[in-house]
Amino acid sequence: MERYIAQEVEPRWQKAWDERRLFCASDDSKLPKYYVLEMFPYPSGRIHMGHVRNYTMGDVVARYRRARGFNVLHPMGWDAFGMPAENAAIQNAVHPATWTYENIAAMREQLRLLGLSLDWEREFATCDPEYYVHQQHLFLDFLDAGLVDRRKSRVNWDPVDRTVLANEQVIDGRGWRSGAPVETRELTQWFFRITEFADDLLSSLDTLERWPEKVRLMQDRWIGRSEGVHMRFALADIPGGVAADPLEIYTTRHDTLFGASFCAISIDHPLARAAAEKNSALAEFITECRRRGTTLEEIETGEKLGFDTGITAQHPFITNRRLKVFVANFVLMDYGTGAIFGCPAHDQRDLDFARKYGLTVRPVVIPHGHDPKTYRIVHEAYTGDGRLANSNFLNGLDVAAARERMADALASLTLDGAPQGRRSVNYRLRDWGISRQRYWGCPIPVIHCPACDIVPVPRADLPVLLPRDVAFDSPGNPLDRHPAWKHVSCPSCGGEATRETDTFDTFVDSSWYFARFCNPRAETPTDRAATDYWLPVDQYIGGVEHAILHLLYSRFFTRAMHRTGHCDLDEPFAGLFTQGMVTHETYRGESGDWLYPEEVEIRDGRLVHAGTGAPVTIGAVEAMSKSRKNIVDPSAIVELYGADTARWFILSDTPPERDIQWTEAGVDAAARFIHKVWRFVGDGAVNMCAPATGRPRRISQRARAIRVATHRAARQVTEAFENLRFNRAVAHIYELTNTLAPLLAETAVSRASDVRWARREALEVYVCLLAPMMPHLAEECWHLLGHSSLVAAEPWPEVDESLIITETVTIVVQVNGKRRGEIVVARGAASAEIESAALNLDNVSRAIADREIRKVIVVPEKIVNVVA
Repeated sequence: MERYIAQEVEPRWQKAWDERRLFCASDDSKLPKYYVLEMFPYPSGRIHMGHVRNYTMGDVVARYRRARGFNVLHPMGWDAFGMPAENAAIQNAVHPATWTYENIAAMREQLRLLGLSLDWEREFATCDPEYYVHQQHLFLDFLDAGLVDRRKSRVNWDPVDRTVLANEQVIDGRGWRSGAPVETRELTQWFFRITEFADDLLSSLDTLERWPEKVRLMQDRWIGRSEGVHMRFALADIPGGVAADPLEIYTTRHDTLFGASFCAISIDHPLARAAAEKNSALAEFITECRRRGTTLEEIETGEKLGFDTGITAQHPFITNRRLKVFVANFVLMDYGTGAIFGCPAHDQRDLDFARKYGLTVRPVVIPHGHDPKTYRIVHEAYTGDGRLANSNFLNGLDVAAARERMADALASLTLDGAPQGRRSVNYRLRDWGISRQRYWGCPIPVIHCPACDIVPVPRADLPVLLPRDVAFDSPGNPLDRHPAWKHVSCPSCGGEATRETDTFDTFVDSSWYFARFCNPRAETPTDRAATDYWLPVDQYIGGVEHAILHLLYSRFFTRAMHRTGHCDLDEPFAGLFTQGMVTHETYRGESGDWLYPEEVEIRDGRLVHAGTGAPVTIGAVEAMSKSRKNIVDPSAIVELYGADTARWFILSDTPPERDIQWTEAGVDAAARFIHKVWRFVGDGAVNMCAPATGRPRRISQRARAIRVATHRAARQVTEAFENLRFNRAVAHIYELTNTLAPLLAETAVSRASDVRWARREALEVYVCLLAPMMPHLAEECWHLLGHSSLVAAEPWPEVDESLIITETVTIVVQVNGKRRGEIVVARGAASAEIESAALNLDNVSRAIADREIRKVIVVPEKIVNVVA
């Protein structure tokens, strides 16, 4: 046997696949379709191990489904607009387009080295005018359909860079790039009316059965539907010069109104702003709150601060109870009305606030079995069920009944001639602000005319192209100060007008790209025949960090495209898989600076700097990142070991939804296994029948033993791929290798035709099972077995059930009596083994969710019922 040299083998087979156009999807195939898509990358210039994991998993799915007889669409493109390109323009004096397309070229070549079965003929970048012209068409269609709005909104404003910042870009009250103190401004912004679909986006989550439960739960909470009451408090003690209407509050805990001891409003509430104009101390307090951070996480985990405005709110039912009105840093303007009443006994945040400011804590919901006269709240608010007390006409009612009674009571009261309360459904979800004050983005196709107001760019004039001649020598949006591009004639009246200089949020670019892949050369945004055929995406793969915004925006966009006739469905992704991250140890030098792994080596049992010999400290295992320098260059791994080694390691051992730690030992083990496979197939190939030889009529026990092991493994690997359990497929391949090796060694000199046929069948099935995960090695082995065809074009092995019917049994799995799937286990398997297999089913995990498993009932060879 010659040595297996990946650096020679892999380019040869990649060339063969390309010459055959093996992975180019056919739009007129009679085969059933399968659309597999990984979230496309931002062209930063280098791929990282997260990319390798993401795209390898997608590639395994694509290759497996192609072998199963599907017409597979597996495209690739680039999410190419965004701030990093503008930063590069500023730092390196290079145009964003030049920087972006150079990075695309570099990353394309790196991805090609991995041997991914991608349809490169469908490639596009979102910064291509051929792409974003259609995005501009979609915007105009959404505008015509009433799904676009333009209005004032409060935003974070960087006065140096002169741009809107997301909350996540405000660090310690300062702009993430300029370091300038961030201001809050009211700017006119463009919005997509995503809230119009709020109910449907929420209710349809139940139909996404092949989505992770945690992702559906995250979207559920983000949409945040709640049923409550809008109520108004009459205000008193208002400072001179401050005009104030009744304070409107939205609450879902109106049952606790008799326990209210204060009201609080957001720092952005109109009443807070009006009072701050007359009170410098309040103005300074608001400034300090902004300095402490404005993200939801910072507000939730930070100290709860309040400022007593001196204003009081009249309790609706208790004449002599007036509630102090505070401006508080934990009340958000973009939820409800930006105002709350605080009932400290039954909300932990309110309790912490009340203890800090010496406010009354009055329990009104009493846990069952406790005496209202002696029940007290000390350090922990009570949020459970119980009976109402200290609550006048609500006393004795349970929480649900008290809410109904209070809602009726508030509706019967009047304030300024209108009901003081009304039932209401509220959503946490807000319309999607899509305006960004930057150059490197898709231009918003509207014109502002002094006479005609907002005028859409005529469709015949699209695309609105970005001008190339822009300068980044001063802060702000170059489009806003361009001497020519900005100034146009009004399409309606012919007068002087200006273009919209804001560009789209880059989330817009990635919210419909999956539809464009169906026919990326279509003259309209979507080709209806193509989208009707290919959509929805059957398997979408990407990081859980995109679980909310990207996926939610894509779901909105698909609904909007459906309404405007560009597709015929609402849900874009039938199946979703969120993979874990790739992690690595971190290293620090003597001065505390981070070191790259290649800068570290072991000398005399000590970890030292490879260049200086200075001691090195090992830090925590963290997700690979440039800031920690704990990254491994995939290109270096491919160059040293080959792509299949990287692919095999990234699929091995760890369940794909969990983080995987990159280790040199693990990579070495993967490389050794590749050489073991090469020797194993080569040794086994010496005594076989010719390819395509028919099955002998008689199969001896020796041949049957080979076949049983082979077909059992084929069943196991098939099930692993069907359920995206790639690590289990790897384990089954290891097991099959170890099982077949002695069987093939024992029959190495047999001249029996059935044994020689079984040996060939076993090795051919073995190579086909390997092919989705290690495609280059599989092709070389297939060639070694005497084939002139490509294993990438071979059908998936058919399992001979008669060989394993006596070996295994199928058991139905239920959760609380409802069928959730089935498992295949060895006949006579122990109850513990059956229970473990049942609990590992994805559908079972989803059905159990966060509930505690009370017991598992196993009826051997028949049924498993999980009680939770």
